[in-house]
Amino acid sequence: MKFICYTFLVFALFSCKGKVTDSSDSLPVLEVAGRFLYQDELEKIIPPNVSVIDSADVADRYIRKWVTEVLMYENARRNITNISEINKLVEEYRRSLIIHEYEQALIAQRLEREITEAELIDFYNKFKSQLLLNDNIVKGILLILPKDAPQLNDVYSWVRSADTKSLENIEKYSLKNAISYDYFNEWTAFSDIVRKTPFVIEDSRNFVTNTNFAETADSTKLYLLQISDALLAGEVEPYEMAKERIKNTILNKKKTDFIVELEKSIFNDAQRNGEINYFKNR
Repeated sequence: MKFICYTFLVFALFSCKGKVTDSSDSLPVLEVAGRFLYQDELEKIIPPNVSVIDSADVADRYIRKWVTEVLMYENARRNITNISEINKLVEEYRRSLIIHEYEQALIAQRLEREITEAELIDFYNKFKSQLLLNDNIVKGILLILPKDAPQLNDVYSWVRSADTKSLENIEKYSLKNAISYDYFNEWTAFSDIVRKTPFVIEDSRNFVTNTNFAETADSTKLYLLQISDALLAGEVEPYEMAKERIKNTILNKKKTDFIVELEKSIFNDAQRNGEINYFKNR
C-alpha cells in the first residue's frame, strides 16, 4: 500500500518542471532504517526527454531496489557474526585503493610515458627469439565479386600484378562492382582472411608459401586472393606487428620499477629520519 501511495507521489514529483537542487537543499523523499533517499538522487537517475509516466516508473523501480538493499544490509548486519573480519577486509581494501590511486598519480606526474623508437627496436632485437608467430600471416588482396561482374579479364590481371597502377584500377573498379575489397598491406592472420571465403585449405603453411594467386567461387560470388608476402607460424614476429605490445611491456616494466624504487625510498627515508620505532622483546 505504501508503494502504491508513493507511486502517486513520484508521479507528482516528476510532473513538476523544477531542476535538480543542490544536495544540501535537497528534500528527503523517504526514510527507512535511518537512511534517507533524497529528491536530487531520484532526479539524477531519470533519463532525459522521457514522459512523466516513464519517469515515475523508473523512479518507482529505483526506490524499490534502494529500499530492498537498505533493509537487506540492515538484516545482514544484525545477523552476520564475523562483521569485525569484514570491516578489516574493507579497511584493507580502502587502504590498497588509496595507495593505488596515489601511485597512479605519481606515475602520471613523474614517469616518462613516451617510449623512443630506439628503445622499441633494442627490445625487439634482444628478445625477438621469444616473439614467435602463432599463426601464418600474409600481405595481399582479397577481392569478392558477383559472378557476372564486368571486365573480369582485366580484374584477373590487376589482382595478379598488384602493382601501384593495378591497385589504383582495382580500387576504382571496386567502388562500382565489388562486393568487398580488402587490401591488407599490413600483416594479417591468414586464418582471418580464409574465414571470409569458401576456400578449403588442408595445408595452410604450404598454401601461403607457394601461392601467389588463387580463386574460388560459390553459387553467386567469385573470390580472388593474391598473396604478396607470407610468414609462417613459429617464425619471428615482424617488428611492426610486435611494436605496440613491446611498447606496453616496456611501459609496464617502467611502472613496476618506479613503484619498487618509490617503496624502497619511502622505507629508507623513514628509517633514516627515525620514524620507525623498534621494540625489543623482554
